[in-house]
Amino acid sequence: MKHLKIYSILLVLGLLVGACKTEMIEPIDLNALETGGYIRTVSPYPVSSSSFTYKVSAISTSKMEFLAEAVTPNFGALFSSYDLVIKFVDATPANGTKTTAQLTLKSIAASSFTKDPTSGYPRATIAITAAEALSATKLTASDISVGDSFEITGTMKLTNGKSYTNTNTGPNITGGAFYSSPFFYKVNVIQ
Repeated sequence: MKHLKIYSILLVLGLLVGACKTEMIEPIDLNALETGGYIRTVSPYPVSSSSFTYKVSAISTSKMEFLAEAVTPNFGALFSSYDLVIKFVDATPANGTKTTAQLTLKSIAASSFTKDPTSGYPRATIAITAAEALSATKLTASDISVGDSFEITGTMKLTNGKSYTNTNTGPNITGGAFYSSPFFYKVNVIQ
């Protein structure tokens, strides 16, 4: 009887061990996953619809400026350029309606960015003067008034042919607290 209990326990344990078959699953190949990139706005942080302004009273010296960081999985090695387009939104019809379509503003090559020693990603200060905005939209200072705005949209281009902008990027990247990569900048015209 004593041996019967031992054999019964061994049989139950054997069945349990035999029943616990684990199927081996291949690990995820992280290098095979599709990756992208984004331009993080380091400063000002966070970016809002009132972060940037052009002053009508000082149009010749007004500029919007931000510190940008090109982020790709390989510390910016895939980064090719950051292309900017601009659109003028006329909200003051008293001086005419001059709203424009999106027009080419400028392209900033990856070579204009330098590696940041802290983050390891390439950074550059991007500035757009009011004069550049007026020139790109073919407007004069008399065409803009307080309440109007300029909308600047960025497109990050990679060396592999992919590009990223606010239309093909999710809300975690464009509005997330960490990523701060709107790809869209509103510049309000103020007094």
